Amino acid sequence: MTTDWNPVLRGEFAKPYWHDLRAFVAAERQRTIVYPPAAEEFAALHLTPLAETRVVILGQDPYHGPGQAQGLCFSVRRGVSLPPSLVNIYTELRSDLGIDTPRHGDLTSWARQGVLLLNATLTVRAGQAASHQGKGWETFTDEVLRVVDQRVEHCVFILWGASARRKKALVDARHTIIESAHPSPLSASNGFFGSRPFSRTNAALAGHGQALIDWTLPS
Repeated sequence: MTTDWNPVLRGEFAKPYWHDLRAFVAAERQRTIVYPPAAEEFAALHLTPLAETRVVILGQDPYHGPGQAQGLCFSVRRGVSLPPSLVNIYTELRSDLGIDTPRHGDLTSWARQGVLLLNATLTVRAGQAASHQGKGWETFTDEVLRVVDQRVEHCVFILWGASARRKKALVDARHTIIESAHPSPLSASNGFFGSRPFSRTNAALAGHGQALIDWTLPS
């Protein structure tokens, strides 16, 4: 990890859970397929430096289908079919801001603008959702959230679904929290649709004198 996250997270690398976690992931990669590729495990932190973080979107764990996961929550590589949750995110994006549905699912441009697209668990076994939960990743990503909370003057935390919403206990009241149901087809109609997270995020950023996010994705 060569970004400005390294010095503030380095203490985690000396803790027993980190050694156990890295050994587990290495063993998993030797005996089966693990997503995302090893080089992209920390893509969210590489693409969005701490000093540039203005928004956090918290996912659960990476997509577990072939070629989908790229180390950014809810994002998939160009050329990969859009997962249902991302389809619903795009539906809400159009309803909220009038942005036409992108033809791809690559959210890298959001990440490069300061939107930290962080999953609570950073790896997953192919074809087995949640297979790497409870192995230590959550301890690490909770620390990432604490670092943002403590070191960023104002950040918008977008928390979709019960798992993400439980993390608001880690966030100080000076930040903006936008929470709703998860964009999954199972829950999107229970409060995600109509929640207007994108316009609300930009309103909160403007209110704190911060640059807005351009939510339009390049073709």
